[in-house]
Amino acid sequence: MSVVKEIDSTQLEQRLASGDDLYLLDIRSDAEVMHGMLPGSSHLPMHLIPVRMQEFPRDREVVLYCRSGARSYHACMYLMQQGYDNVVNLKGGIIDWARNGFQVIPFAAAG
Repeated sequence: MSVVKEIDSTQLEQRLASGDDLYLLDIRSDAEVMHGMLPGSSHLPMHLIPVRMQEFPRDREVVLYCRSGARSYHACMYLMQQGYDNVVNLKGGIIDWARNGFQVIPFAAAG
């Protein structure tokens, strides 16, 4: 079993700032995303991943995040079991991202 790849908020922010073409996926609930998302994120609640994972790009890194990094870690593990090797977990989730002072935008403006 492979290990889940992880990225921390600072590394992610640097990669986004340098123009890396990452697919950001917020897997929190509808209610949670109303509090804000990372800029450029798509939203798909975790429970819908099994029925919609075929929509994920295979040619880009997919960075999954949740509130604290726990659910997205498990979602990455699940996707890896389904043959996705381009998934990365945001360690510490959006909590760590916001704690580092990085931008969180309203849900309507994301993606």
